[in-house]
Amino acid sequence: MLLSLHVRDMALIDRADVEFGEGLNILTGETGAGKSILIDAVNLGLGQKANRDMIRSGRESASVELLFSLSEEEERRIRDLEIEVEDGVLLIRRKISEKRSEIRINDQAVTLSKLRKLTEQLIDIHGQHEHQSLLREGEHLRILDSFLEKETGELRRRVSESCRRFREAEKLRKSLDMDEASRKRELDFLRFEIREIEEAEIREGEEESLLREVKRAQKRERIERALLEAKELLENAELSRAVGAVGEALSYDESLKDISDSLYDLESIAEDSIRELDHYLDRNTFDEEELHRAEERLDLIRRILMKYGGTEEKLREALSEKKEREALLTDYEERRREAEEREERERAEFLSACEALSRARKEGALLLSERMRQEMQELGFLDLRFELSFSLLPEPGENGMDEVQFVLSLNPGEPLRPLTEVASGGELSRIMLSIKTVMAERDEIPTLIFDEIDSGISGRTAERVSEKLRKIARNHQVILITHLPQIAAKADRHFLIEKSVSEGKTRTEIRLLTEEGSVLELSRLLSGGSTTEAALANARELKALAKRGEKG
Repeated sequence: MLLSLHVRDMALIDRADVEFGEGLNILTGETGAGKSILIDAVNLGLGQKANRDMIRSGRESASVELLFSLSEEEERRIRDLEIEVEDGVLLIRRKISEKRSEIRINDQAVTLSKLRKLTEQLIDIHGQHEHQSLLREGEHLRILDSFLEKETGELRRRVSESCRRFREAEKLRKSLDMDEASRKRELDFLRFEIREIEEAEIREGEEESLLREVKRAQKRERIERALLEAKELLENAELSRAVGAVGEALSYDESLKDISDSLYDLESIAEDSIRELDHYLDRNTFDEEELHRAEERLDLIRRILMKYGGTEEKLREALSEKKEREALLTDYEERRREAEEREERERAEFLSACEALSRARKEGALLLSERMRQEMQELGFLDLRFELSFSLLPEPGENGMDEVQFVLSLNPGEPLRPLTEVASGGELSRIMLSIKTVMAERDEIPTLIFDEIDSGISGRTAERVSEKLRKIARNHQVILITHLPQIAAKADRHFLIEKSVSEGKTRTEIRLLTEEGSVLELSRLLSGGSTTEAALANARELKALAKRGEKG
């Protein structure tokens, strides 16, 4: 559950601190007050791509903090992502500036991809226009699969893996579809490449070793000058005189013994260093022929590596692959027969997995259809028929063989037609709410956020939507931005988003309303702006009805 949201220096917000509760958290405010900024802030904390325009004018950075309480199961899933959790809480901090973005989870720096992977388990945001996703190809199948995750999750993974194996077998078989002349040409070329690699006899680490050797030979004179200078400096340091002088003083003061010993050690080290320098200079000989051979060998190695992958590891992989291919083409007929048999076997297993998944989907679709009919009828679709229509894809893929469409009839006597041809924008919004309600029964995501999904509805429909949201809020934390008083009246916690101007700057503030404050805001929503006695009376009646409905 989302416990709190803290926003700093984002758009019109100087500072906002919002503490959410269980059940239905409602946010209202006048148009243009900054409700969308709040959703933007949450999205930023969840891993949405940062926009530098989000930073408040005159500020160098903006930040968002999200604090969650976690169940034991949520803790386990998050630890699987290698995120440390203490005391059942999770704190996400995200800071953006002109130069960089910083993300921390419980003070642990994380990547944007890890943040997204984590937060998708905690919050589901339904935006103002998300219902339009129902018009996208493949969305209905995705909804069905999400609904059936427990029933078909393993089957879908089996299909995906089986598809991968079949594609590999198919690719191998196709690679062996050639005439005899083509086979001989490829075999000759493979043998040439294998011979070229093997005859080079490139040893592990040889390129790096040769590079050091050539570099040392090319810089021999500079190395020699530097070492001769170092030797001269050591010889002129007169360390023996320093040892003698301190030794004389030591005869009068024994406290100087440590200094005397250190100088003596230093003199010994210097003498050893001079001997090692002499040894190096004696063997630092220059052989032009040897250098030439090393450079030629280095050029050969680099040419071979560049031709076959760029690194020693990729060269070894290339050699192994070419030998495997050579073996295939050498024993061509047998290998082709084996490849054809493997392809046929993998195809059969793949199609079997697809069929099993399809059967499970069709069984689950009956349950989803029935649940959708129930929910949609409660939202005012009284003479509704709703089904999932299945058709076969031209070619099965990693997601199976099914193409799925929601088909419905909204009026008696009308045939079932695809949702894209039937539903208006307002109807799509209610259908999406029905989907969210059905999914919430199975969904383990604890927090759902709805951004003005009630757009375009009113009257009795608005009341039905409010009941639906309250139903979802029994098992989930719901955070909702709305402009409808019928919905706002049912809030467990009611927040007001206000915009003000102070010292020439526009600010957006968010505050939790008291019972009376909620009544005042409801009256504003009812009257369209002004607060009248009649609007106040209606607002109090709405609150009372909501409380009676909750008890009922």
